[in-house]
Amino acid sequence: MGDPGQSPSPWPPRGTPPTLSTLTLLLLLCGHAHSQCKILRCNAEYVSSTLSLRGGGSPGALRGGAEGGGRVGRVGSGGLCRALRSYALCTRRTARTCRGDLAFHSAVHGIEDLMIQHNCSRQGPTAPPLPRGPALPGAGPVRSSGPAAPDPCDYEGRFSRLHGRPPGFLHCASFGDPHVRSFHHHFHTCRVQGAWPLLDNDFLFVQATSSPVASGANATTTRKLTIIFKNMQECIDQKVYQAEVDNLPAAFEDGSINGGDRPGGSSLSVRTANPGSHVEIRAAYIGTTIIIRQTAGQLSFSIKVADDVATAFSAEQDLQLCVEGCPPSQRLSRSDRSRRGAITIDTARQLCKEGLPVEDAYFHSCVFDVLISGDPNFTVAAQAALEDARAFLPDLENLHLFPSDAAVPLFSATLLAWFLSGFIVLWLCILGQQTHDRFGNDLGIKTDGEEHKESLKETAGTRRHNETMTFIQSDQVAVQG
Repeated sequence: MGDPGQSPSPWPPRGTPPTLSTLTLLLLLCGHAHSQCKILRCNAEYVSSTLSLRGGGSPGALRGGAEGGGRVGRVGSGGLCRALRSYALCTRRTARTCRGDLAFHSAVHGIEDLMIQHNCSRQGPTAPPLPRGPALPGAGPVRSSGPAAPDPCDYEGRFSRLHGRPPGFLHCASFGDPHVRSFHHHFHTCRVQGAWPLLDNDFLFVQATSSPVASGANATTTRKLTIIFKNMQECIDQKVYQAEVDNLPAAFEDGSINGGDRPGGSSLSVRTANPGSHVEIRAAYIGTTIIIRQTAGQLSFSIKVADDVATAFSAEQDLQLCVEGCPPSQRLSRSDRSRRGAITIDTARQLCKEGLPVEDAYFHSCVFDVLISGDPNFTVAAQAALEDARAFLPDLENLHLFPSDAAVPLFSATLLAWFLSGFIVLWLCILGQQTHDRFGNDLGIKTDGEEHKESLKETAGTRRHNETMTFIQSDQVAVQG
């Protein structure tokens, strides 16, 4: 992911393959294309065809492997060259309707530069056509007769009808420093500077880009969120949503507010609960709801997602903050904080206590954020994250998490209660055994423990006697010899 201590650049160093941030920037150039110009579709197909080329290192980095040789570090992968040729072909096909369009000409020049940079020939194979998308999650076999099949773009209704029970859901959130609550109730405070994936599965890609709260600080805040809803059979076209601080759009990158012209296009929608500070995206076709908020100059992310959607990823997609939390090297201890401004720890606790009466992980995260930022408005981010968890968690017993240490997994209130109960039972058993032993000694009765000790003494004595006799016998044989 790169050195956390270095400020990330939106452009890769010359000679390195482009990252997803570069690809997303191409999308931004196309934000205001004319409705008849198909450059948006060309760009979406290019992004989709290069998502599978990500390798190790920073999210979005492309694997090496030259096309036709060339200098090391100056060539791109064969897959990237095929994607660029397909991109160029798409722009040529739509050139007539895009004349005079600035976004179109910017994309054409960008393709030229990337093909030169990565030594891609103009002639050669192109990327395969964009697939219809993965099979719908929770889908069963298609029936040729009987009752009408459930709506394929209504995940909850389809799952309940096919399985006879409601689907399971998972919750993940990122807010403040950022603090990440994973699907499995781990709660980490992370430094994660630069672009990191929150989710990367067959249906959804979410990337958060963070930068330090101040020069030289370890703590960071999320400044940009990129969400890609991948192409899904008859339900939706691929859609990209991007939010930045002071820019929470009420539409996808192409200006639409739904999933497109397919029959199930309405199963994906964007709505603004509070313009400029609260956007909600509903993806009914995969049982997913996302909330994006802006408070105190940072972005918060919260998601409720169907279980089998969240787990639909391969081994190569193993780096997801919502799945495993932050890597150990990127975790911060909330006890290791440096105060900025005039806010003391007592004042920070008092400010956070007003909206977070339970001193759980959200409360401690709030105190941490207020202290390191010096901004009381960070209390709102923690409060909103708790309210989202209350609305999204299927089991409210896991709502409050209590840290044993700020940088390690936390225990829910239920697990903590079970642990304490087990400890008390064990202590009572030990105390009862000690009382029983003392009572037995007073009556001259040997306890099981005493009988066991005497048995061990007898066994040890017998063993020493046998060893002595063996030694004597061997010594006599040696003398006779």
